[in-house]
Amino acid sequence: MRKENPITPARPHPRSAVLLCLLLAATPPAMAEAGETGGQSLEQAASDPTASLMSVQIQDVYAGSYHNLDDESGNTILLRSAVPFTTGSLKHIARATLPIVTDSPSGESGLSDLVLFDLIVFEELWGRWGVGPVLLAPTASDEKLGADKWAIGPAIGFVARSPGLMWGVFNQNLFSFAGDDDREDVNVSILQPIINYSLPHKWSIGTSEMNVTYDWEQDQWTVLPLGMKVAKLVRFGAMPVQFSGAYEYNFADDAVAPEWTVNLTVKFLFPL
Repeated sequence: MRKENPITPARPHPRSAVLLCLLLAATPPAMAEAGETGGQSLEQAASDPTASLMSVQIQDVYAGSYHNLDDESGNTILLRSAVPFTTGSLKHIARATLPIVTDSPSGESGLSDLVLFDLIVFEELWGRWGVGPVLLAPTASDEKLGADKWAIGPAIGFVARSPGLMWGVFNQNLFSFAGDDDREDVNVSILQPIINYSLPHKWSIGTSEMNVTYDWEQDQWTVLPLGMKVAKLVRFGAMPVQFSGAYEYNFADDAVAPEWTVNLTVKFLFPL
């Protein structure tokens, strides 16, 4: 019998998870007039996980079909907040991602599992690199929407840039250490390639958030996506906002997982 990826759509109390995300998004700092942050354009920084850029993002992910399931679709709304801060001379980026499943093959809807990470970033002449911990918290409102496990592990990545072009890779690893003993352990590695090219008039094009996932419990690749994203940066008064759309196809077809997805994203930016 084929198994679903345990952290794919996702228990602390669900209300506390929502409150945490709202706290991370609270009270933005004063916004800069310049269109650059950390030596890169704002449209590039909006797609850079190592950029010291405060943001609040709402993303709708529609899965049109599933591998190994007939006539099934699903939809998830991702709430994500990123907040830069410092401890002494170290620069950090704290990020929280909370999925809200609105439709799933299980028939259940509600909160999925919360993912938190704290990335310590280091500036270089060629770009940035960062390292830090990532945590999976079992905040799912139903057992069918989450792993029912606590998991933690290292995150590391880099982003190099030249005029108009940004490229890099970001890796996260999650290994369960607590939770429901009757549920399968979470032992996954997630690799995200990053390519972004700036176009005239604040447009950009590049790879989607392709989370290439290897499940060490199942000893197989559970997600092998290929996707493209198109984005546009606009301003509403002094507020910069990035709108983007992306398509992904998942070539890993051994597990029950989305075959293809379309996502639409609105990201509110608060450059320092």
